[in-house]
Order: sequence, then C-alpha cells, then structure tokens
Amino acid sequence: MSTKVIDIPEIGPVTLYKRRGNRSLRLSVSPDGEIRVSLPTWVPYMAGEQFARSKAEWIVAHRHQSKGVSLQHDQAIGKAHRLQFVPLSHGKKVTTRLQQNQIQVFHPATMEATNLHVQKAAQAACIRALRKEAEALLPQRLQALAQQTGFTYNNVGVKQLRSRWGSCSHQKDITLNLFLMQLPWRLIDYVLLHELTHTKVMRHGPPFWEEMERHAPRARQLRKEMAAHSPALN
Repeated sequence: MSTKVIDIPEIGPVTLYKRRGNRSLRLSVSPDGEIRVSLPTWVPYMAGEQFARSKAEWIVAHRHQSKGVSLQHDQAIGKAHRLQFVPLSHGKKVTTRLQQNQIQVFHPATMEATNLHVQKAAQAACIRALRKEAEALLPQRLQALAQQTGFTYNNVGVKQLRSRWGSCSHQKDITLNLFLMQLPWRLIDYVLLHELTHTKVMRHGPPFWEEMERHAPRARQLRKEMAAHSPALN
C-alpha cells in the first residue's frame, strides 16, 4: 500500500491510499477527523485529489459529526460574543436573544444544554451574531486592504458558506463567509487578500501565488495554518 498526504485549503490534509483490489474511489472520515481517499493502484493521485475537492461540503459536515461537536456555556463566538445557556424553571420553549455581547439561549430546566433542540437554537443564534459581526467588520477591512495593496473589486457580500471561506467572481464581486469571524485576524486578512488577488489572477497557480506573496510574504505559512480550521462554530 502506498500513501500520499496532500493539503487542500478548503478541507485540510487529505491522505490518499492506493490499495490492491480497489476498483473505485472511496472517501471516509475517521472518528478523529482524518480524511481518507482510497483508490485503485492504477488511478493517479490527482484523481483522488479532485474527488476530495468535489466532496468538500460532505467532508466538512461529516468531520464535525464525527467529532461530536457541541456548543458550550460561555463559549466565545466571533470577536465579541459569549454564548450563555439559561435554564428556566417555568419555561416550556427554547428561545434566544442577542443582548449586547451575549448570545442568550433560554431553555426549560428539564432540558440539558446538550439537548438537540437547545443546540439547534443556539447554533442559529450564534450564526446571527456572526453575521452581525461579519457585516460590520469584514467589508471595511476588505476596503482597507484593497487600498493598501492597489487591488480593486466591485461588490462585497457576507454569506454562510459550508466549505469555502470566500469567493471572487469574474465581475470582481467578492463573497465572504461569516464564519471568518471565528478565525484570528491574521488568517482573516489572509483570506481577504486571497480573494483580492483573485480580482487580478483568477486561477490558482504560480502566477496567483507569486502575486499574493507580493502582499503577504507569509502566505505559505498562513495557508498551512488555514488547514487546521473549517467553516463552523467550533
């Protein structure tokens, strides 16, 4: 059996296995979150990489399921919010409220914070908080970086994306993932510069990375750091 580990920015490290007897490509996510693609010995590694890229959304969803991710009391959300689970002895429904820097989740005392309905309500409230932060902070940060680097773009929007941190269209419209607010600022700036670079060079390749490294000399190191993160609340 031969193996190869590749790094896909939207997904992270992926291990490609060539096994005798395999007749097709198979994708799996281990309990500890490792992403594996097994393929026949005669199939090139590039095909395994393309297969993993095509399944990016599935990988992100199943990786977090395998880790049993749940939201915790007093967890930091974004740059300024804290999540608070508030049990109520007289409550019968799960409700949420954004109050200043708190994300409050009110639930019946008979329910644990880990209850599926409580967690779903908390997730929705956290995403509202992240959207609020992202819409307030990311466009102005993108504009500042564009002015520093000389890049130009048309419009910028914020969305909840499952597997990508951002995108740039041929019309120079940039979309940013609200989950960026979960990252440290150095990685947020890396993603913003990545999308700004696409306004000049659309395809990834040597010209793209050369252009990006002109403005972000630590781009290679930051790209490796990004592999440890996924667009999610945790």
